[in-house]
Amino acid sequence: MPDRVLVVGGTGPTGIPIVRGLVDRGYDVTILHRGTHERDETPPEVEHLHCDPYDDASLTQGLGDRTFDVAVAMYGRLRSIARLLVGRTGQFVSVGGVPAYRGWMNPYLHEPFGLPVPVSEDAPTVAEPSEDEKGFRIVRTEEAVFEHHPKAAHFRYPYVYGPYQLVPREWCVVRRVLDGRDRIVVADDGLTLHHHGFTENLAHAVLLAIGAPDAAAGLVFNVGDEEVLSVRQMIELIATALGHELEIVSMPYDLAVPARPLLAQPLPTHRVLDLTRIRSVLGYHDVMPARQAIALTAHWLVDHPPAPGELEEQVLTDPFDYPAEDRLIDAWRTASATVAAAAHFDVEPAFGLAYSGPGGRPRTNQEFEG
Repeated sequence: MPDRVLVVGGTGPTGIPIVRGLVDRGYDVTILHRGTHERDETPPEVEHLHCDPYDDASLTQGLGDRTFDVAVAMYGRLRSIARLLVGRTGQFVSVGGVPAYRGWMNPYLHEPFGLPVPVSEDAPTVAEPSEDEKGFRIVRTEEAVFEHHPKAAHFRYPYVYGPYQLVPREWCVVRRVLDGRDRIVVADDGLTLHHHGFTENLAHAVLLAIGAPDAAAGLVFNVGDEEVLSVRQMIELIATALGHELEIVSMPYDLAVPARPLLAQPLPTHRVLDLTRIRSVLGYHDVMPARQAIALTAHWLVDHPPAPGELEEQVLTDPFDYPAEDRLIDAWRTASATVAAAAHFDVEPAFGLAYSGPGGRPRTNQEFEG
């Protein structure tokens, strides 16, 4: 008889590939959700329990007296789900978020400002509500999970991208392409690194833990794409995928107001996860490289565009105010030209004599002597 798996959620961005992966591996899968987002991608043999995982009474009634070999909690009130499943599942796998880390949402907590790079699972977490209310709640929930299930495996998700993503950062670029824009504003050349995870990659990580319960037991795992793309790289990859010329206009962070939705934080500092644990313990590697995943996501958004002004754009807080962007770009270029004209060095600074790339120190000998 195949192992029985309960997936709380199962119809969201990573839930869909997790459920599909479980069915492909021969598990008997039940998904528990409210029934408001039924997906065509859900295999027909999957059982559905319809109740509200945010409501204890509804959840208790929906579960009844059932038991499972594995429970995957990725939606709803995680503390309640963990408590209600004590003694009713052999393996408990849960999904939380990276705001647990002290400084992920509040970079001013570190001196100098900015989260240390990279951040590992044993890095300090939010200790007080005054540091970050959301992060504090996430940490307390993680503690509750391990209190109820000491051998749980818990995943700290970064921002998720791909089909059905909830915060479609890439839409900031895709919509400008569809609207025929030929330029986009970035902060500090768009060099900020911000860890994201493609839906299929994150799902693969969770499936690895389900397949290796002893190795994953009692551990917290960072998970995300193995390559962390800069904001600029993400924009360039989308423009290339959609066959569009898009000029990237760089401004200092303080002036680059239209770039804020792309940064999703009040500083252009980096947010990068250390993936050593999940790679060494579970053998994780991306099933789809980030560069391909970004292109796929761009095409998916073209085919499934969010409605202007609806929830996705409200979450992004991008007003797509092109006249204001044009005024800012024009003013910046005028100011930059004035500053550049005033700059003069008797001896122009260079990149250092150790630099040997383009524009660096010329070779002493033109012929290579082996």
